[in-house]
Amino acid sequence: MVRQANAAPVIIKRKKVVQGGGHHGGAWKVAYADFVTAMMAFFMLMWLLNATTEKQRKGLADYFSPTIPISRISGGGSGAFGAESVFSDAAMALNGSVAASAAAMAEAEGAASAGAGGEVAFREIEKALSARGGESMTMQQLLRHVVTRVTDEGLVIEIFDLEEVPLFDASTDRPLPVLRDIAALLVEVLGLTANKVAVDGHVRSYPITLIDNPVWALSAARAQAMRGLLGTAGLPDARVQRVSGHADRMPATPDPTVARNNRLEVILLRRDR
Repeated sequence: MVRQANAAPVIIKRKKVVQGGGHHGGAWKVAYADFVTAMMAFFMLMWLLNATTEKQRKGLADYFSPTIPISRISGGGSGAFGAESVFSDAAMALNGSVAASAAAMAEAEGAASAGAGGEVAFREIEKALSARGGESMTMQQLLRHVVTRVTDEGLVIEIFDLEEVPLFDASTDRPLPVLRDIAALLVEVLGLTANKVAVDGHVRSYPITLIDNPVWALSAARAQAMRGLLGTAGLPDARVQRVSGHADRMPATPDPTVARNNRLEVILLRRDR
């Protein structure tokens, strides 16, 4: 077939159809990156608050303070300077508001040593006792007689009879070797602090009424015997604040006649007592 010379050309138009969504320039990626960075900074802040001491946090705050380029009191570190800067009050004289601030800090630290600081010392002694239990089977056997608790008075270290292993010979105040070993162990851990010490004696009740009930004299004599063992093991006599016997008046169990009530309490007193 002969093509006509004056025929119009055929033009084909292809229309591009864009589905929903489309490309938005990637702005959401920037927003997402900012969100992830903010979350990372938040979790790092939470970790720092949990993993640092009050003194270290103060050092960090001083470092980032816009008005103090270098802190004159603390550095927040734990290295050679021990959280102190080269401008520490131990290295040069202080005056004016800096001296007043240092005096206030010293007073606060002194109060903490009498209150919260005592709790820290008590925890250290409890940890030291627990650690000794892992040294040998002998230490484990000794520590079966020992429990600790913290009271308003201080840290109470209770040493008690076991049914098969008493601390004293029968109904006397003659200590057996197991109590001597426990006393030596206690003196070692009590050396971690300088707090005063009290020794209390307790005994079990007798199942029958006696004309001459020995519980008062026996509890006091056993407390005195324990004081003597502590002194022999190296505890300075000046640290002993009191020695007392409580007879059978404060049983540790519902049945006051069982051997568990034969016990001694070595109390590490709080400093404000």
